[in-house]
Amino acid sequence: MKKRNKLKILNDPIYGFITIPNELIFDLIEHKYFQRLRRISQMGLSYLVYPGAHHTRFHHALGCMHLMQKSVRVLRFKGVTISNEEEEALYAAILLHDIGHGPFSHAMEHSIVNEVSHESISLMFMQKINKEFNGSLTLAIQIFKGEYHRIFLHQLISSQLDMDRLDYLKRDSFYTGVAEGNINSERLITMLTVEDDELVIEEKGIYSVEKFLLARRLMYWQVYLHKTSLVAESILIRVLKRAKELVENGIKLKASNALTFFLEHKITYENFSTEVLGTFSQLDDYDIVSAMKEWMYSDDFVLSTLSSMIINRDLLKIKIKKKPFESNKKEKHIAKFIEKHKISEEEARYFVFEGTISNQAYHQNKQNINILFKSRKIMDIVKATDEYNLEALSKPVTKYFMCSPKYKH
Repeated sequence: MKKRNKLKILNDPIYGFITIPNELIFDLIEHKYFQRLRRISQMGLSYLVYPGAHHTRFHHALGCMHLMQKSVRVLRFKGVTISNEEEEALYAAILLHDIGHGPFSHAMEHSIVNEVSHESISLMFMQKINKEFNGSLTLAIQIFKGEYHRIFLHQLISSQLDMDRLDYLKRDSFYTGVAEGNINSERLITMLTVEDDELVIEEKGIYSVEKFLLARRLMYWQVYLHKTSLVAESILIRVLKRAKELVENGIKLKASNALTFFLEHKITYENFSTEVLGTFSQLDDYDIVSAMKEWMYSDDFVLSTLSSMIINRDLLKIKIKKKPFESNKKEKHIAKFIEKHKISEEEARYFVFEGTISNQAYHQNKQNINILFKSRKIMDIVKATDEYNLEALSKPVTKYFMCSPKYKH
């Protein structure tokens, strides 16, 4: 029988050619759980703002693995010992770090499953695949969970300067066309080294780190927390919440088998069994979009109106302020909407709501980005830099928003 060539090369619009380093990684990419990421958008509903933002979690995971290969090469060149087993485990862990994302990512965690984070689901997927692969992911899972004795390996996967962030900022900047997020990930990786088992950046990389943190802040305000994306995601959460409510009250809704299962059952971390995981693996963006296309014609005013808003991109109005809104403002909008549509107050609250958003580019007290000086002294980036802005970037900025219907005058 002819042996299949598993050392493939993929073409990526950002990095050029990405090589698949070994057979295990090839088999993981081929796995149906990983292939599902082709049907999960990386940036949720951001394409309603930035028409180019149609890239997927599949793209992103491969980009992260490519950057991890570069990091391993750089660290080995600098004399850091990384065994072949550790190298393979790093590639597997970073490849699968986002495998637990649901359709439109964060909207799912608030509606379809009850506060079960995508990280927990990623871990469940990794453990399930590990059984199928006869334990070949055991070390990858240890590193992913931060249980392996070499701390810097976990930091490459999850920290404030990990491969995940280095890829998504550059990739999202590319696909949205927002140039402010275009970081120099190659330069940052070249500056990486390990001191006392922790990941640090060489002194001469200090300005690249400053640029990275600034890019992160700008991308949050301009892209991830863009007011239109914010209102669209808030509507989607309410679409799913309303659908769940109707199904609980015995109303039949058209939806795929996988989506129907999650509408009919209350899924929490405690009852997220292997069977539930199997059903979750069937769920992707297409289930949600096709369901909303059906629900536009539902007899329920709330469900049909909210679904139409997303499908036809005719969204609610959103106002963002630095201070909280006056308490009577929301109630006025609700009263006006009740009068106009003759609906209950409970239904009207689906269309008028408030929330807060917060942006903090750097957390000074967790997984610090440390700079290694020539004197071997190690210092947190905020203290090491002469850039006063970084002090400000490490303080959270909170803004308040209110969504309400548009009224045609």
